[in-house]
Amino acid sequence: MNVQLDALDRKILRAVQRDAGQSLDDIAKTVGSSKTPVWNRMRKLREAGVIGQQTVLLDPEKLGLEACFFVLIRTSEHDAEWQNRFLETLRARPEVLEAHRLAGDIDYILKVRVANARAYDSFYQALIAQVKIHNVTALLSMEELKSTTELPV
Repeated sequence: MNVQLDALDRKILRAVQRDAGQSLDDIAKTVGSSKTPVWNRMRKLREAGVIGQQTVLLDPEKLGLEACFFVLIRTSEHDAEWQNRFLETLRARPEVLEAHRLAGDIDYILKVRVANARAYDSFYQALIAQVKIHNVTALLSMEELKSTTELPV
């Protein structure tokens, strides 16, 4: 379901995507409005599900999580039981930042953040011990060129 957004809604969304921790006064000043209309619009955007969970972004390298792997998974299993076990396994692994089911030759892609190659191998060994996987290819990201959580609104 698409929500109808006007120019002010879009300004508010851009402002809170850049920094959700800023005060209502700062958001209102940034978008050129007063606090009450901004607060009302933010409330409506939350109720509509446009604004969801608010969180903070941590620097993975400063936390010792220097290796980012993209893991390509092919499986010969496609039944509901396997899919449920696979999903439960992924949800239980904090190293998995993202998981996507794909169209095409690869069934799934995971974004995995770990300290190093040895930590990735531990993750890999645990994954294949819990679910049957036909083929796994791990790609190490050498450099992150762009990363954002901001949507183009």
